[in-house]
Amino acid sequence: REHAARSSFFNWWYFCLAVGTTMALGGVGYIQESFGWAIGYGMLCTTVLCAAIVFLIGTSTYRLYTPTSGANNPVMLLARSIVSWLVKETRQEEEAAAIAKEVEEAHSMLHLLSIWAACLSYGMVFAQIMTLFNKQGRTLDRHIIGCLELPSAALLLFGPATILVFVPFYDRVLVPLLRSMTANPSGLTLLQRLGSGIAMSLAAVSTAALVESRRLKVAREHGLVDVAGATVPMSWMWLLPQHVMMATASVFAEVGMQEFFYDQMPHEQRSLGLALYYSVLGIGNFISVFLISLIDRITRSAGGDSWFADNLNRAHLDYFYCLLAGLNAVGFALFLWRASSYAYNNNNKMLC
Repeated sequence: REHAARSSFFNWWYFCLAVGTTMALGGVGYIQESFGWAIGYGMLCTTVLCAAIVFLIGTSTYRLYTPTSGANNPVMLLARSIVSWLVKETRQEEEAAAIAKEVEEAHSMLHLLSIWAACLSYGMVFAQIMTLFNKQGRTLDRHIIGCLELPSAALLLFGPATILVFVPFYDRVLVPLLRSMTANPSGLTLLQRLGSGIAMSLAAVSTAALVESRRLKVAREHGLVDVAGATVPMSWMWLLPQHVMMATASVFAEVGMQEFFYDQMPHEQRSLGLALYYSVLGIGNFISVFLISLIDRITRSAGGDSWFADNLNRAHLDYFYCLLAGLNAVGFALFLWRASSYAYNNNNKMLC
């Protein structure tokens, strides 16, 4: 019962994040531009104060655990376990029983870290939502009705809006349906959910490559290749599939990563497990920036147009998306390989 409740908690936690993002992009931004930044910041300050009050009111309901006696810093525990695993052959035989637990934890941690490495491909794709996806939207026809035109940043709302719709559907419809089929309290296993998200991000970036290829084709057909800042006669709705697919992928992958790393870490290292989830997104952004800088330098040095030229009609974001799709496919293959031999750690207490 608690296992199912915990999975549901992570779903609704992510739902609340999407609510906050939607309100920030759609509401607070409008108020700041229309009524002043002071009012907008005042709203945000009030919201944070209210959240802090709600948090404090709820402290009496939290389940607290007594820290493990003699527990060290989780990073030190990880390092000590890995060292024990590396030198296990050189230790005295009589010490084998004493280090058995450390060796077992180290082996489990190395398996976890290999799955973490496979998830970095998702982080690289996720980094494009706020950057290149948005840059694409600026070149398209964003008119809705008559002279009413969407700001390019408004396209970013479709991701959180998709999450707001999909999370209730997933938690209340899809999970019970899958539960009846798989007998798993969460519907899918932790790795099945995580793998579904990585696969969907692969589909999303592949779709983005196809859409960008079409956008460049339309720009060539209308003689807009050399017209910087021109609006390509192509509807903004062509970008909806990649935004919707990435938002759906995030419900599977990001919530799946949180629950997986939290659940499978040794009890004393659970805080490190949550850090692994955030590091996937952070390092994924760093890798994306490194690739863009490297490719931009290489393509410029060849004398041609950079893949990331300021004039997107002369750039080749489609090539970059294809590269990301290839890297994501390699990451997904690594994930399937490591997940196929993964043995779940069922010794952890099930926390809500």
